[in-house]
Amino acid sequence: MRDRVKRVFSEYVDSISAALGREDRARPLKDYCIGLLMPGERKSVEPMAAVVAPSRVSAKHQSLLHLVGQAAWSDEAVLDKVRELVLPAVEARGKIEAWIVDDTGFAKKGVHSVGVARQYCGRLGKTDNCQIAVTLSIANHAASLPIAYRLYLPEDWAKDSARRKKVHIPDDVVFKTKPRIALDQIKAALAAFVSMVYWSR
Repeated sequence: MRDRVKRVFSEYVDSISAALGREDRARPLKDYCIGLLMPGERKSVEPMAAVVAPSRVSAKHQSLLHLVGQAAWSDEAVLDKVRELVLPAVEARGKIEAWIVDDTGFAKKGVHSVGVARQYCGRLGKTDNCQIAVTLSIANHAASLPIAYRLYLPEDWAKDSARRKKVHIPDDVVFKTKPRIALDQIKAALAAFVSMVYWSR
């Protein structure tokens, strides 16, 4: 059973890595996914590197840091690939019946990650240091599948040119409220005919 899970996981991540644009990103992506799944409170790249490559922490840290912070790949292309791979399994359990708009908080101890601020975090049930992501998912009674995902950039972050430059926030990323982000996600999904394809099944 364990070997089968490892094989399926490897095949899944290998398929996703095709959306990253370059073959040399496949290994860092696999390591990053393993790091996310392994036990541990901190999910930043340095502790992940220590878990997946304890004898080469520094080199692995740089590899993961490049993948998540500098490499030019499209998160939309990755989500599209995930949808292509996962949707058949979701639909095998029933037709898509709902679209779900949500915001998800990720607690952060530091202050340097993009968008981190003191704000309400649903996971914690209180205001604390966290990042917020706005998501659009499709769902049936058995499962849900994110089809859009956007990090919320608080207004203080959006207006701070020095901080933006330090963490490489693109110029076209501007402040938007969470409802505005969600509406843009819905419009983009409709424009891509997602509703026509999935609601008709």
